[in-house]
Amino acid sequence: MFDRLDQLEARYEDLGLQMSDPTLVNDQKKFQAVAKAHRDMEPTVEKFREYRKVKNGVVESKAMLAETDPDIRAMAQEELTTLEPRLAEVEEELKILLLPKDPNDDKNIIIELRAGTGGDEAAIFVSEMFRMYLRFAEQHKWKVEVLSTSETGIGGGMKEVTAIFEGDKVYSQMKYESGVHRVQRVPATETQGRVHTSAITVAVLPEAEEVDIKIEAKDLRIDTFCSSGPGGQSVNTTYSAVRITHIPTNTVVSCQDEKSQIKNREKGMRVLRARLYEVEAERIHQLQAKDRKQQVGSGDRSEKIRTYNFPQNRLTDHRIGLTNHQLNMVMEGLLQPTVDALIAHYTAEKLKAEAEAA
Repeated sequence: MFDRLDQLEARYEDLGLQMSDPTLVNDQKKFQAVAKAHRDMEPTVEKFREYRKVKNGVVESKAMLAETDPDIRAMAQEELTTLEPRLAEVEEELKILLLPKDPNDDKNIIIELRAGTGGDEAAIFVSEMFRMYLRFAEQHKWKVEVLSTSETGIGGGMKEVTAIFEGDKVYSQMKYESGVHRVQRVPATETQGRVHTSAITVAVLPEAEEVDIKIEAKDLRIDTFCSSGPGGQSVNTTYSAVRITHIPTNTVVSCQDEKSQIKNREKGMRVLRARLYEVEAERIHQLQAKDRKQQVGSGDRSEKIRTYNFPQNRLTDHRIGLTNHQLNMVMEGLLQPTVDALIAHYTAEKLKAEAEAA
């Protein structure tokens, strides 16, 4: 591990020298790539330097224990009491930083929420969950753009909504939201106070660039139709809505939120690339998983991942056994503690898998 860290530090310093080269500054594309690589290495290099500093402190303190002066020995022992636990902590932090990075962690996401069982109540919960994610996005200063919606007209409910979240490390924060989210509460229309159970599905897709997934024009069928639902004069009058079908996979994407057919087509292609990218990523994951004893964080959307129990003000994440009795706060966007717990859990799983492989 430490040989690898020495090499990483040398590479980090080399990149720093490259960034000060005037010829590189003139090539903005290359400069940005070097600057990003330098920035990505910085946390690990800084942690390695902290480790080295603490370790040197431990060595020096142990040497001082051989001194004849009792005050010096006492001071050395006191320092060791602090430094040795910290050395172990920093080493664990380094192991986490050296774990293979998810190549999608820095990507923007396309998020899709759909009503499942529960009829109108499920559709209402889709709109509430989307509002929660919007509040969470605001806290991170992410930009949100709605790509498509399908409203029910009842209680502000939505059958489905698709949006793109753009910003810093969006996928790394949101990737564990994929799955079935179950809600238990008394619907507003329920006269006898009975608790109903509904469900929605959430899909979080890393946005794919054109270089990530190649789509041939001959593989697409593009249909246009009139927009539907509430809106301005263009609704039901112009063929601005777009439906794109990827023929080889029969993947269908629709977009009608823009008045411009060109803009709807651009948005639709972003969603299509993300869906095809996810299919390919899952195929590769399954192939790799055959050589492993277990899969870590597969993100299977078919499994129930979380329950939102409103009568008891309780959120339960079934994957990690997490219970939060501040559901009302979570629905206002206070999702970070849950996200942090999920990241910590799956990081520990990866560390365990790495140790077993070693």
